[in-house]
Amino acid sequence: MRDDELERLFRTYHAPLVRYLTRRLGDRDWAEEVAQETFLRALRQDALQSERSWLFAVATNLVRDEARRSERRRHHLVLLAAQEAEASVEPEQLAMERAEDAALARKAVDTLAERDRLALLMREEGLNYEEIAAALGLSPGSIGTTLARARRRLAEAYESLQAGETGRAAGGGDHV
Repeated sequence: MRDDELERLFRTYHAPLVRYLTRRLGDRDWAEEVAQETFLRALRQDALQSERSWLFAVATNLVRDEARRSERRRHHLVLLAAQEAEASVEPEQLAMERAEDAALARKAVDTLAERDRLALLMREEGLNYEEIAAALGLSPGSIGTTLARARRRLAEAYESLQAGETGRAAGGGDHV
């Protein structure tokens, strides 16, 4: 790939790819690294037929290849969040509620099957059905159904987690 083609590709797709990867990984720095590696791989390609779906597929595969590293980073982020929560003397109620909602939403997304999670994240980044299908190796006709089911499962998971949090708060936790 020529430098000017790579530059155009980077200008066009870098931001959406990093947003997708940040949502997927929960870590913007790591998302930037994966995006960089994705563009390096694009540089080695002669020509890309479906640029966006190729980039998202390569990025998804890079993330999949580094699953253990992702788990370590997530664990680290959870520890940092816990330390920050302990360090704050009187956090604002609204900020706490937003953080709790975001954590529940992330947990709900994490409960989804990988295909559902990736399809939703790619759609959120604006990929069309054909691009999602190409990136995930599915038929374009199945993407609408996949997304509808994934949205329903996400809503159910979120509501279930919310009910669990409410139950724990009302019950005061487990007593031994």
